[in-house]
Amino acid sequence: MRVEKAGLDAWPEDAMGRDEFVELVRSEGERLYRVLPWRCIDDPYAVLVSEVMLQQTQVARVEKHWTRFLGLFPTIDALAAAGTADVLAQWQGLGYNRRALALKRAAEVCAAERGGKLPDTAEELEALPGIGPATAAGVMAFAYNRPSVYIETNVRTVFLHELFPACDKVSDRQLAPLVAATCPEDDARAWYYALLDYGAHLKTLVANPSRRSAHYTRQSAFEGSRRQKRAELVRIVLAEPGIGADELAERLDVFERAAGRDGVDAATFDSIVGDLVTEGFFRNEEGAFFA
Repeated sequence: MRVEKAGLDAWPEDAMGRDEFVELVRSEGERLYRVLPWRCIDDPYAVLVSEVMLQQTQVARVEKHWTRFLGLFPTIDALAAAGTADVLAQWQGLGYNRRALALKRAAEVCAAERGGKLPDTAEELEALPGIGPATAAGVMAFAYNRPSVYIETNVRTVFLHELFPACDKVSDRQLAPLVAATCPEDDARAWYYALLDYGAHLKTLVANPSRRSAHYTRQSAFEGSRRQKRAELVRIVLAEPGIGADELAERLDVFERAAGRDGVDAATFDSIVGDLVTEGFFRNEEGAFFA
């Protein structure tokens, strides 16, 4: 396999060999295997929902939402037909609400153009709203059990910890051929489960090795941030559809002051609300806001 050969050529000279690395990961993956509801299923849509939810969100939190979300929106067509407010309401507690809107838009495209089915190639998946290379690779591996180059934080952690223990700023371009060279043709799903579980375990033992990735960025503080203000505005409008602009601004101001912060000035409020309307979170009907 050409990609595998390229990966072996790029293998770090002073690291353990490929076969030893694969044996270690498989052994640790078996020992540390996590039983999660979205594993070992063949429904590409259900896998996609899990992959989108898991972006920058802890597994324990996703476990509380995934089953309920699929119970309400069990198919692509159901999600496409659902109201935006209903989708956002079920997303509350997961954070990064943009993911919910992108997932719904992807469902709308598939419902309108693909008979309610997800594509079965990474290239076509990446053409859908909100689906990047890692998410597409995850669907290919976990839903279709096909080889892919799936690189996310836990996968990075394993490769950095075992193969680049003394290196900083290791790029995904360096890791990609190694990931490709180790992913088996016959059971990509089990291989990546092993990497994910071993990587999650490593993070409990050592300072997060993924910080040595060139792609690592520290998540900005949520408290007091623009992101928190956005989330609070979405929550208020979902709870009180039709709320007026003045009341909405007052509610956000009260929320900020209750947390010991300064109130929100009019320019900041207008800017945030304008973004939420443009992005499709709200609609403004003669000064009343609806999700």
